[in-house]
Amino acid sequence: MKPDEMNLRPEKKAMAAEIDERVSGALYMIMADYTGMDMSMTTELKKSLRQNGASYNVMKNRMLNRALPADASDLLKGQLAMIYGSGDVVEVAKVIRKFTAANKKPVVKGGFVEGKAVSAEDVAELAKLPSKDVLRAMLLGTLLAPCSQLVGVMNQKVASLVYVLNAVKEKKEQAA
Repeated sequence: MKPDEMNLRPEKKAMAAEIDERVSGALYMIMADYTGMDMSMTTELKKSLRQNGASYNVMKNRMLNRALPADASDLLKGQLAMIYGSGDVVEVAKVIRKFTAANKKPVVKGGFVEGKAVSAEDVAELAKLPSKDVLRAMLLGTLLAPCSQLVGVMNQKVASLVYVLNAVKEKKEQAA
């Protein structure tokens, strides 16, 4: 149920509206259990996420449940932090994986990428993908490969003609 349909206090309605705004403007949202993280660890994670265009917020599960689709209720157990943004989700997944490998926390529960539910395993797979820049370079290389091969073939044909003409010239010089 949305907050407007219920009798909520004004501050709760404001919180729900803020969460709705964050969720609706995010390209991705990853839920992570932050149990056992101290303030310095949290600050370090926030800083590295911010460098990649992501935000990290701790919210009440009940308030978050109102803003998320119904199938997200199984994610909302424990102490959850929401990592969201509109940048490159692969880079953010890499930051989370690197931080988790070093600190064993936070534990990714799952989330949403472009409106589709993803599991913790899917987030781990995202972290293994190359970045957007690398993918763009690979695509450009693939698109340019036929052109460069054609140029190579044409260049070879011209070189063959030059070799034949040079051989004819040398033969005529030897005959004379």
